[in-house]
Amino acid sequence: MKKEVSPANKSATPRLIVAAILVAALLSAPLVLPVKIWFLQFLELLRGFGVGGLILLALFYIVACVLMLPGSILTLGAGFIGATLWPDNLAMALLGGGLAASTGATLGATAAFVLGRTVLRDVAAARIEGNPKFRALDEAIAKNGFKMVFLVRLSPAFPFNLLNYALGLTKVSLRDYFLASWIGMIPGALLYVYLGATAQSLAAATGGTREKTPQEYFVLALGLVATILVVWFVTRTAKRAFNEAVVDEDS
Repeated sequence: MKKEVSPANKSATPRLIVAAILVAALLSAPLVLPVKIWFLQFLELLRGFGVGGLILLALFYIVACVLMLPGSILTLGAGFIGATLWPDNLAMALLGGGLAASTGATLGATAAFVLGRTVLRDVAAARIEGNPKFRALDEAIAKNGFKMVFLVRLSPAFPFNLLNYALGLTKVSLRDYFLASWIGMIPGALLYVYLGATAQSLAAATGGTREKTPQEYFVLALGLVATILVVWFVTRTAKRAFNEAVVDEDS
C-alpha cells in the first residue's frame, strides 16, 4: 500500500529544500572563499577603533553566528585587540577581550537558536512527525536542558554553529540555553582570547603551526570529559524517556 503524504509534509518540502541549500552554501563558504583573510583584515581594522573595536567585534560576532561563519578567529582577534589596548596589562587584555568575545558569541548563539526555533521548527516538525524516538529525545533534553547544553558547549566534538540551530529544534528553554551556553563557552573563550593576547600577530595566532600550550591541553581534556558525559547522559536519558513514551502509548 502506498503511503500517503500529509499536507504538512507537502508544504514543508520546498522550505526544507531551500533551507538545506542555504545551510550547504553557508558551510561551504569558508572552503571556497578567503573568509580567513577577510576576517584578519577586518580585525586589523578594528584595532584602530580602540575600545570601540571590541564593541564592534562583539556585534559582528552575532552576525557571524547567524551566518555560521568561523568564530574562533574572532575570539583570537578579541584577545589580540585587548593586548593592543592594554599592552602592559595581560589581565585587562583578557578581561576586555573575553567580555567582547563571550558577549558576542552568546548573543549570536542565542540569535541562531531563536531563528532555529521560529523559522525552522515547523519544517523539522513536519519531517519528524510520528517519530517516537525523536520525541523521546526532545523530552529528555527539555527535562535536563541546562545540564545538556552546558556539557555540549564544553565539548569540541559538537560543531558550534550547527549546534546553535539544532538546539532550537528541541524543547530546551531559552533561559536554560542562554545561561548554559554562556557559562559553558567561557573556558574555550578565555583560552582563545589568551592565545590571541599573547601572539606576536593575528596571522601567527591563526596559523596552526605552533605547539599547543598547557592551557590548550587542559581545555581539550575538559572537552573530552564533557563529550563522554554527553554521550552517556544522552543515551541514558533518551532511553528512559523513550521507554516512558512507549508505556504511555500502550496504556
